[in-house]
Amino acid sequence: MSKTAIIILSDPKIGTDEATGRLLNGLAAAYDFKTAGEDVKILFHGTATRWPEQLQNEAHPGHKIYKLIEDKIEGVSAACSEVWGANPSGLDLITGNNIPGTAGLPSMVKLQKEGYSILIF
Repeated sequence: MSKTAIIILSDPKIGTDEATGRLLNGLAAAYDFKTAGEDVKILFHGTATRWPEQLQNEAHPGHKIYKLIEDKIEGVSAACSEVWGANPSGLDLITGNNIPGTAGLPSMVKLQKEGYSILIF
């Protein structure tokens, strides 16, 4: 079984098709891995920590797929949520990379050591 971590970085505030497309493609990849029975997790990082709040809105084009893969969301970067003013909507705050002066970010080294391939959207 493969292990894949999907890191979503796209910024919803820029409001472009490209940003939304990256989000939707990341969620679609997670769904593909999930339905194939593979180990997959999703992390929202950087300005993408703003997405989960928007994805709760049923009118958002990514809402349905978000709900289908919600159980695969590892969480959001704690430091990035703080910096970018994101509301993590009850998701776990990830702090494995304890950079001094921050609340912590996801650790790519930890993911790699755990055997995860990392995809970035």
